[in-house]
Amino acid sequence: MPMKNDNIIWLIGDKVPEYRVFEPYSDIVCSFLSDLSQTLLKDKSVARYPDIVSFAYFCRKANILKKKQTFANTKIRLGRGIIFHISPSNVPINFAFSYIFGLLAGNGNIVRVPSKAFPQTDIVCSAIKLLFNDEKYDDIRASTAFVKYGHEDDITAYFSSIAQGRIIWGGDGAITYIRKFALPSRTVDIAFSDRYSFAVIDSDAVMDADTKEIERLANAFYSDTYLMDQNACSSPQLIVWRGDTCKEAQKKFWNTVAETASKKYVLQPVSAVDKYTKLCSEAIENSYVSAVSRYGNILYVADLIELPDIADNFRGTCGYFYQYHCDDLAEIAHIVNEKYQTLVYYGLSLPELSEFVTKNQLKGIDRIVPIGQALDIDVIWDGYDLIGTLSRIIDAR
Repeated sequence: MPMKNDNIIWLIGDKVPEYRVFEPYSDIVCSFLSDLSQTLLKDKSVARYPDIVSFAYFCRKANILKKKQTFANTKIRLGRGIIFHISPSNVPINFAFSYIFGLLAGNGNIVRVPSKAFPQTDIVCSAIKLLFNDEKYDDIRASTAFVKYGHEDDITAYFSSIAQGRIIWGGDGAITYIRKFALPSRTVDIAFSDRYSFAVIDSDAVMDADTKEIERLANAFYSDTYLMDQNACSSPQLIVWRGDTCKEAQKKFWNTVAETASKKYVLQPVSAVDKYTKLCSEAIENSYVSAVSRYGNILYVADLIELPDIADNFRGTCGYFYQYHCDDLAEIAHIVNEKYQTLVYYGLSLPELSEFVTKNQLKGIDRIVPIGQALDIDVIWDGYDLIGTLSRIIDAR
């Protein structure tokens, strides 16, 4: 397929990237990401987009060097070659994280950005193109392409056929569809599919929290959920409460969340209609829902009287959550299948939660993080060590 295909929009680069590989966390890549962080944070328009700010902070020199130290490997490693990234359509900044994961592992990258227009795409691409004017980044520029195109299978097939690694972000159906495009025999294929996440909160800890702490907690929960309209796989949909002061703690927590969201969140009319329609549907059809508490249009909370084996169908959006009370976490072990990604928590200890996963031999849960860190994507994601997986080891003895 000629790369002058009229259906491809080249956002960065104008051809297939050259084969140039680096060692993981190479000095030039670390320098590039540090400069990218500074360039973005100097852009006044970035302040309107918390996801870009988070991305820029991730790229900070201190953060990248810390990860380099953690990765420290005695083996000889190089990138695998060209990584083909297929970004999700509903998380605007994901394409940028995917790119830097491929870059940190030492690879050239073809990044298919979302076909939907997002300001975040333009801002990040502009910053990268600005840095590519510096000749010290010629090798990175030559091995980078950002593209946008529609449903042209021949393009996806071609990019897949030349890749040494492919990363697919999307729903189960999209992943199955894209995997029909063949890869070279040694190509690594990583898929980030539909996942489900939930929170566990200790009610006594909430009751013990003073006003300042409960406001901090509500803000952290807001960041995990409302910022992405609960579209991120790591955003908790179900809140499991543990403890004897459950009712009082729920009231204290949700009132503060509603106050926080009412100050920060702009509920679009179509979202308000969708939420209310869902509420009506649940009242008629969902036998597991015993009651729904409404905090204006900004927040709905559905009480579950029981958790079925397949509870990952309980999904909300734009401030619609489910909650359940248990006395012991072992009571909810039966619901955790391979679709479960992130467990966010408050008031429980990490050893206790780790034991919950290991003792019950859970099929799912790849991340356990405090409330407020659900969206903190990292080089370990969905159970994958991305830098290790996207680089190859040269066994020298």
